Amino acid sequence: MKRILLPTDFSDNAFNAMCYAVQLFEKEKCEFILLNTYTPVTYNVGTAADSYSTFELLEILKVTVGQNLDKTEERLKEKFKNPNHAFQKISSFNLLINEMQDLIKEKNIDLIVMGTTGATGAKEIFLGTNTMYAIKKVKCAVIAVPANFNYEEPKEILFPTDFKFSYKNKYLSFIRDLSKIHNSKLHIFNVVHGENTDSKYEMTMDFLDKYFENSYHKFHIAENKDIHEAIVEFELKHKINLLIMIHTKHSFFENILFEPVINKIVFHTQVPFLVIPSEERMMN
Repeated sequence: MKRILLPTDFSDNAFNAMCYAVQLFEKEKCEFILLNTYTPVTYNVGTAADSYSTFELLEILKVTVGQNLDKTEERLKEKFKNPNHAFQKISSFNLLINEMQDLIKEKNIDLIVMGTTGATGAKEIFLGTNTMYAIKKVKCAVIAVPANFNYEEPKEILFPTDFKFSYKNKYLSFIRDLSKIHNSKLHIFNVVHGENTDSKYEMTMDFLDKYFENSYHKFHIAENKDIHEAIVEFELKHKINLLIMIHTKHSFFENILFEPVINKIVFHTQVPFLVIPSEERMMN
């Protein structure tokens, strides 16, 4: 049984991401863990806070969060009525990323699904921060669901890769299973600059060809293009329903000089974006 963590701030965006998760795994037995974390500053309690002690305020927040989690669970059960799915609710006086890191270990979480808001220009540093921090910090796969995205079965999956990943990455089987369940077409996409003389390149292509031999898959190569622009162009041309990338660990130097491709995509993608941690990130 898959265990899927669904963080929520009780917004429409968060609920939409939950609905996506429930529909994506409609045919599988899953336990969905609804999570809300809170601290006094995360809730607007107005001037009433002045008349309560810190302890009393936390008790009020705890009760309110519990009630909202109950309502969220009821909405999901009423909307989808799926006997394959069970729900658990967790409220915690903690920071979101810290709590998710703890739950990944305690509950053996397979996947996190959360909403992300779009952003343009300078606003990027203010929007989607929880999703971005989750992708950077937690040792678990994350699906970022764009705001207002209406569920589409992932019949066309785009997997951009530089082929520099470990064959032991446990989430490769996740991609394969997802492709089989939804009878998806998996597009394995690479952008090259100049002549590629890396022998591992061909070896990895052969490995993927065999690994996905029982699922439809196709390799695509683009030459001398900006990676982000090439991905967006392919996404639109082939009507992609799900984007998948492996998140390698960037050095401090690279992060200063270059805006990582994943950072760009998580703010601008128009389809759900599954980010898989590399083996290196899982081990550190």
